[in-house]
Amino acid sequence: MSFGQQGGPQSQWDPWKPHSQQPWSSGAGDTPDWAALAEASETRNKRRRLLFIGGGALATVAIGTAVAMGVVSANGSDEASNKPSSLPAGGDIPSPTATGAPSFAPTSAPPPLDPKDFVSSKTKDTAPLSPQILFPGTQLTMGSTVYKKGPTADTKSCAAAAKGTLPKVLTDNDCTRLMRVTYTKDGIAVTVGVAVFDTAAQATKAKKDADDKSIVASLSGDGVKAFCNSAVCRTTTNSYGRYAYFTIAGLTNGKDVTTKDTPVFTTGDDLAEFAFRQIRRRGEAQASAAANE
Repeated sequence: MSFGQQGGPQSQWDPWKPHSQQPWSSGAGDTPDWAALAEASETRNKRRRLLFIGGGALATVAIGTAVAMGVVSANGSDEASNKPSSLPAGGDIPSPTATGAPSFAPTSAPPPLDPKDFVSSKTKDTAPLSPQILFPGTQLTMGSTVYKKGPTADTKSCAAAAKGTLPKVLTDNDCTRLMRVTYTKDGIAVTVGVAVFDTAAQATKAKKDADDKSIVASLSGDGVKAFCNSAVCRTTTNSYGRYAYFTIAGLTNGKDVTTKDTPVFTTGDDLAEFAFRQIRRRGEAQASAAANE
């Protein structure tokens, strides 16, 4: 009778099952099978690495899911919007202006001074005034046309330098001064008369009161022949500020001016425009000086 295990079923050793028996080689000394052991160890290491990789992937998926759930809970959940806020009370939250840009009281630049105001009353119109200041130089250039300056005159007796109905107009509106100057070109002469009043209202009324027979007296001398004493001439009337200005233009040969004498009309218009510009410039100069004080 034999008590050996020969002939019985061989025990199977599984490295992953506890308490399983290790096979031993039958041979002298019963030494272990080192090749089998090495192969089993390599198998275990491979499985362990696979487990680590799979576990890391699962952890990443779990974290991503948690973040997504967190975002949904913060931004899209109705339950979260119904929960009481954990922010401090409104009185504890600093106002936006506390940390915003500094505010300043609205400011605005003063309106520019109106030049017309400085030539509308004698209280503001205090700059020196004379025919030489108002009409300087020895000639006048308007566009491409050059006019030669002739005699000048200045009087406080306004009616003495006027004709027709103009003496009464100037007297009734308290004219204080009348300055005149004559310009000539190519047989045409024009006298410009500038009447001075205390207020703009007086000058405006004088302009309205004037009619076709309100004529400033033509001024001759200094090489300028007498003109418009008996002949028909062309006249204009206007005002700006406390000044009313008049022109009378005619032919130096003594002939009447007709509608065909276009140069006479042009000359009269040029000198009327120049008188307006000079009065306005007077106001601009005084307004500029007042603004710089």
